[in-house]
Amino acid sequence: MWILLVLIIGASGIVAQALLLRELLVSFYGNELTLGLILANWLTLEAAGAFLAGKYTDRIKNNVSLLIFLEILFSISLLLSIYLARTYKIFLAIPLGEGISLAQMFLVSLAILLPCALLHGGTFSVIAKISTEKSATPSESIAKIYSLETAGSIIGGIGLTYLLIPFLNNFQAVFIIGLLNFIACLYFLPRTNRSIKKLILISFTGFLLFGIFIDRLEVESKKMQWRGLNLLDSINSVYGNIAVTKKSNQYSFYYNGLPAITVPFPDKESTEEFANLPLLFHDDPKDVLVIGNGAGGLIDEMLKNQSVRIDYLELDPALIRMLRAYPTQISERELNSPRVTVINQDARFFLNNTTGRYDVILIGLADPSDLNTNRFFTVEFFQLAKEKLKKKGILVLRIPGSLTYLGDELKNLNACILKAINSSFMYKTIIPGNYNIILASMDIKLMSVDASVISQRIALRNIKTATLIPGYIEYRLKPEWKNWFTKNITPARVVMNSDFQPTALFETLSIWNRKFGSNIFNSLFSALKKMHLAPIGAFLCIIFLSSIFLIKIKKSSKFSVNFAIFSTGFFGMLVNLVLLFLFQVSLGYLYYKIGLLISIFMSGIALGSVIFSGKTARGKNPFNLLISVEIAIILFILFLEAISFKLAAKGSTLSFITLFFISGLLLGAEFPLANRIYLQKKALPGKTVSTLYFFDLLGGWLAGILGGVVLLPILGILDCCILLAILKFGSLLLLVYTQENLPA
Repeated sequence: MWILLVLIIGASGIVAQALLLRELLVSFYGNELTLGLILANWLTLEAAGAFLAGKYTDRIKNNVSLLIFLEILFSISLLLSIYLARTYKIFLAIPLGEGISLAQMFLVSLAILLPCALLHGGTFSVIAKISTEKSATPSESIAKIYSLETAGSIIGGIGLTYLLIPFLNNFQAVFIIGLLNFIACLYFLPRTNRSIKKLILISFTGFLLFGIFIDRLEVESKKMQWRGLNLLDSINSVYGNIAVTKKSNQYSFYYNGLPAITVPFPDKESTEEFANLPLLFHDDPKDVLVIGNGAGGLIDEMLKNQSVRIDYLELDPALIRMLRAYPTQISERELNSPRVTVINQDARFFLNNTTGRYDVILIGLADPSDLNTNRFFTVEFFQLAKEKLKKKGILVLRIPGSLTYLGDELKNLNACILKAINSSFMYKTIIPGNYNIILASMDIKLMSVDASVISQRIALRNIKTATLIPGYIEYRLKPEWKNWFTKNITPARVVMNSDFQPTALFETLSIWNRKFGSNIFNSLFSALKKMHLAPIGAFLCIIFLSSIFLIKIKKSSKFSVNFAIFSTGFFGMLVNLVLLFLFQVSLGYLYYKIGLLISIFMSGIALGSVIFSGKTARGKNPFNLLISVEIAIILFILFLEAISFKLAAKGSTLSFITLFFISGLLLGAEFPLANRIYLQKKALPGKTVSTLYFFDLLGGWLAGILGGVVLLPILGILDCCILLAILKFGSLLLLVYTQENLPA
């Protein structure tokens, strides 16, 4: 039962973390970069909980009662956190549909995660202390607890991915997790005093009774989340959250909180332009590929061209099912047309494997606001699309713009994507507007079509539109608009948007913060664009030299050990972001496999902890072993950098599973070794585990904050690997210096 309790604690943590991530992602409008902020907050709060609990476990006699108290509070607080993740805008008086800045997202997620993460971190320190009370080898007991909790995380991750999410709503999943924690607490009834027994029984009874209202809480909390709108349905798919609202006869389909499709009355002007103009630039379009957001009017407009056959790629099949569940005349015409083939595949995977060629490839996704979307605005994707176009083919996309004023962020966003297009296609046409329509081709004749030819083709093809009349077409294609746009974009000096350096993603976030953030935060965000690897490397060298001087004065090895654990925590988080990024670029179905990948990573941590625990490594110098692991981490980073291009181009699920497992193995190896070094110096077990856990999670927190928001978008994958190598090489030097200059 003791082992089962630790497994439940590990599983509870990963389930709570994942469910809150999904809820906050929807509340933050699907901004994928916020995952780093949310995860970083979870890590730092867990670290704080572990540190605070560890500080007092060595002073408390009855730690079993403390563990039970923490478990009960955790089970209750998780319900509250899920509820607040959906309804916090009501309490903060933020109107529905209004965005918040990254700084506000950071603070909101910190407040919502606070009770759950703090309590869960505390349980780790308490249970570690209990396990060492009757153990002759405290370091082995701590390593065993670490391994069991990690094993619980693996079980929880797999169960969440394949059982809880597909079959239960989030409140039902939380109730089951809470129930398991309460049942585990019942096992300790004989070891507690009368007041704790009453607390357990009363809380357990109340929790069971509350379970009667779980389904009602799910419904009411979603109504509050979508207050002011008539919410018809809301589901969690493998890839995200889909909600459907209705106002009069208008259906709106939201994907991760953002409007994706509106039927049966979409924005007529923009839809007609984006759907018809690209086909009218082509003299005889037949085969068309639409990537994302095609349903809801775009495909319906394209079908007015009688010769057109359309392949419609939509990654999430649940979105298509929802469109069929709430049908309109437009969506039924689109999805049931014999000239339309709906394909639920990632577009890059599809293009890499199809033998077909297209006259027009149209990217329906509008903003590169997350890693998944950015993959379709990079030079690598444009090269792939060019290979799948016919000789006289056109690539079409749209980027946020303006006909009145282009701010620096908007200039940079357009410039970095246009730079990628220019490197792939010889010719392009830009139709400026609130969304700039970009057409690219290898055929100059296709890009030289003027307004008169467009009007003639509309008449010849008998296309009926409300807005595309000769006068309006001439206005939209006026050379003055293109000249004005080109003149404003030219001064922008930006890095080309690519898979390995997603500049467009960073610029989109800059625009978001310009709208909703403070001036101070916006200035800081703009300053980050100037960041380069060289000054960061120089700064780290100064830190290493200062640290060597500090070690020499204090004659202590604790600093070098703590820094090794901190830098390894940083390595663990950032290398995960790099691998997840490469997986998304290469295979494109990260959200489908993310549970598996995290579980594999956690299993590596567990095995590394077991292999390098006191029992396995008995008789060997833990300092020497720690240095060996540091060297292995550096070699792994350099290997990852060397193969990153190959992974992005031809990576397989198996290759990524292997890399996730090895990175976890290296991460898990250092924790028990550091424990042994501390305990050899007669340190208290509770304080030891809490201190090391704190530095481990602190490193992960910093990597989560900086990795997704700054390092990956600005430095790129290769420079991030170099930065990691510098950090770990400095950590290695500190350990070697400590070993050679301090007494045993």
